[in-house]
Amino acid sequence: MRLGTVLGRAAVLVGEEAFDVERAGGGRFPSDPAAVFEQWAEFAEWARTVGKGGVGEAGRYGEPIDRVLFDAPSPRPRQIYGIGLNYRDHAAEAGIEAPKAPPVFTKFVTSIDGPYRDLVLPEGTVDWEAELVVVIGKRAERVSVADAWGHVAGLSAGQDFSERIIQSAGPVPQFSLGKSFPGFGPIGPWLVTPDEFANPDDLAIECEINGESVQKSRTSNLIFSVPELVSRLSAVTPLLPGDVIFTGTPGGVGVARKPQRFLSPGDEVVTRIEGIGTISQRCVAR
Repeated sequence: MRLGTVLGRAAVLVGEEAFDVERAGGGRFPSDPAAVFEQWAEFAEWARTVGKGGVGEAGRYGEPIDRVLFDAPSPRPRQIYGIGLNYRDHAAEAGIEAPKAPPVFTKFVTSIDGPYRDLVLPEGTVDWEAELVVVIGKRAERVSVADAWGHVAGLSAGQDFSERIIQSAGPVPQFSLGKSFPGFGPIGPWLVTPDEFANPDDLAIECEINGESVQKSRTSNLIFSVPELVSRLSAVTPLLPGDVIFTGTPGGVGVARKPQRFLSPGDEVVTRIEGIGTISQRCVAR
């Protein structure tokens, strides 16, 4: 099942068609995506029937939806977690030993954006980081690795854009600030439930800049898998429905290149993940 946000309203995607959740369910479920996550188990069971045998016809959009109308599938998460150095090749290019425990930071909620919006570049050195994004569907508190997938609503594609000067400034790094400019956390184009994948722990991930492949890997190369991240994070702080986890980026970021390379106005950043889809951002000057 795929869940998206269209013009601020929750929508189930079936093939090339979209169904407004509130109208399709006759008011059984709300239009607010955040509220849908609070009823995730019941909602997901119903949503898998939409488009079959006439279910949801009242909410069917009559024509293909312009992609620019999509917002992030979880547009207002209460908590956002970022994981650093979670691919060995990224740790190696940073000159850092692969971590024994996941380095964790946050992105502020105002950085979350839709999958096809312009990226307004602040002054400085803005870098790309293609990432698999996890959206929580069931409160997770001290869950085991074996049970972790049962707390995941779905997976999405994302970018953890990073302004490297601010990120590295000061007596201690400012990861959260450097990664939280508006638009620095695009997610989409929708979330896909784990049961839709043959193996949700092994998905191809790639980033292109102006058609050039700059990052390419598989999520099976994560040092800390999705279940392990959910388990480790929930051992410290409860994960709430709608919360978002950026799981880390593969090698190939701009700051590690020789010479270094950063985003400029006019660049187009395309991120794709197998079984999920593609998001893209056009870089524009402030």
